[in-house]
Amino acid sequence: MTFPERFSDLPEYAFPRLRSLLDSHTPGAEPIVMTIGEPQHAIPDWVPDLIAENTALFGKYPPNEGTPALREAVAGWVQRRYGVTIDPARQILPLNGTREGLFNACIALCPETKNGKQPVVLTPNPFYQVYAVAALAVGAEPVFVPATDATGNLPDYASLPEDVLNRVAVAYICSPANPQGAVASPDYWAELIGLAEKYDFQIFSDECYSEIYRDTAPTGALEMAARLGADPERVVLFNSLSKRSNLAGLRSGIAVGGPKSVARLQQLRNYAGAPLPGPLQAVAARAWGDEDHVIANRALYQEKYRVADDILGSVQGYRSAEAGFFLWLPVDDAEAATLKLWRKVGVRVLPGHYLAREVNGTTPGADRIRVAMVAEKNEMAAGLIKLRDALY
Repeated sequence: MTFPERFSDLPEYAFPRLRSLLDSHTPGAEPIVMTIGEPQHAIPDWVPDLIAENTALFGKYPPNEGTPALREAVAGWVQRRYGVTIDPARQILPLNGTREGLFNACIALCPETKNGKQPVVLTPNPFYQVYAVAALAVGAEPVFVPATDATGNLPDYASLPEDVLNRVAVAYICSPANPQGAVASPDYWAELIGLAEKYDFQIFSDECYSEIYRDTAPTGALEMAARLGADPERVVLFNSLSKRSNLAGLRSGIAVGGPKSVARLQQLRNYAGAPLPGPLQAVAARAWGDEDHVIANRALYQEKYRVADDILGSVQGYRSAEAGFFLWLPVDDAEAATLKLWRKVGVRVLPGHYLAREVNGTTPGADRIRVAMVAEKNEMAAGLIKLRDALY
């Protein structure tokens, strides 16, 4: 057999790699898992009844483009959240989770060449791993741009050389950032959108953590693009109900962009996609239209921020997350610290560099661990106390 080379040199994915590191060792205490960003808060209490009311829809093929009710609900949320009016029939594509959209958007929207050369796809470093695989799938060159303390934990795309910028077709950006919890300011968005206008590339804005924050709702790319009068096709927004509504298993995400971009995404799905089942689209429509459960969920995370600050505030180099639910904690050696925590106190975290790529001999996150604050507050606090006492 001859297999393609495009994915042959991918590093092992973060969580199998973590299992290889830890699973041969006995945990030092009853395990407390703080690795994966899977919310443990309660789902909205109306979800089971709504699925039951729509059970008959499991017997029908769901609409590929999403039900009108779902698209209307998303458009209403975009208007309330960002003050941007969009056409629900032409600017929204419901997704089977945002990973599907973040991958397929590159296939549908990244051109084969840019200015006669191989296109570049920009990604923060560290990053959500689908960005790099999407770039490789379309034959683009992934360019990993450091997102570290030195850059405010967001990538400085404007610092790239002219020859790279002239080949950029797509720039991924995550705000609030996974794993660092940094938030793009209006000035950051303005610079990035201006750069995209100048060099004619699209911004794929991954904003899955946008509804979990301390005090002020993070500014979004779509909001800033509208405010600046940018080309409507310049930004494609991705979001989901996984973090906003604790519905990770619903696999319900959205892509929102210009009508030409959404039409191309829709056409690809017509051939190769799998729409969300009908009963789950009904749940998603209600979830996007309801803010009460989101406000209650956010309050739980705001309390967790306070708990984390109380426990870890005296740790040298500790920086509280601006938004999202990850802590990005300083250590001397990420793998050594992760193994020590597991063997000594049973706390399971993720080495930061498992989410990054080595560039010029440096791998961002090699001196960080990612800690998910998704468990119930008392369990989370117990884990953080054990972590602090074991490492600092």
